Amino acid sequence: MKRYLIATAGAAALLGLAACGDQNDGTTVGQSEPVNAAQDATSAVVGQTSAATLGANTLGGYVSNAAIGDMYEVEAGRMAQERGSRAETRALGEMLVSDHTAASERMAGLARAAGETPPTEMDERRKGLLDNLRAAQGAEFDRVFAEQQVAAHQEALTLHEGFADNTDHPTLAAHARETVPKLQAHLERARALETATAQ
Repeated sequence: MKRYLIATAGAAALLGLAACGDQNDGTTVGQSEPVNAAQDATSAVVGQTSAATLGANTLGGYVSNAAIGDMYEVEAGRMAQERGSRAETRALGEMLVSDHTAASERMAGLARAAGETPPTEMDERRKGLLDNLRAAQGAEFDRVFAEQQVAAHQEALTLHEGFADNTDHPTLAAHARETVPKLQAHLERARALETATAQ
């Protein structure tokens, strides 16, 4: 229990750091500002910690994290379809929109049946990732998209695999198990794209 509380406190602290961007530079979100690689890196750590502690262990944490993750994936996928300079980027974007829309719709019904209401808006961390994606141009977009997708799908796998054995909520646990193979396929595609864009 002590280890769980420490991990939870650490996740909360890191989440606070990730949400607090430096707004003293006079720019506003949406303008052409540089991609904040440190913010994306911090987001990856926060996401893994949250998925491994809160999301994988509690019904509310699982539903919330999975729903927000799906929203982020659909929006990032749409951006990739519109702005990707590589065919592989656009194809992965199309796959993300299709698969995560279907997963989100299925989970929403299961969550409501379990007494949970999935969130309808993304958290600040995922909004920050999308802001960084919007700031990227040309080939940099493909690279940032690939890096974000590797981190996001590692986080999603931790979340879904962690909840898959939950005996208190068998229908949602079954959904988590059924989602894992698609997440693994997305991760493989994202890693291949990351390798290609790093050259």
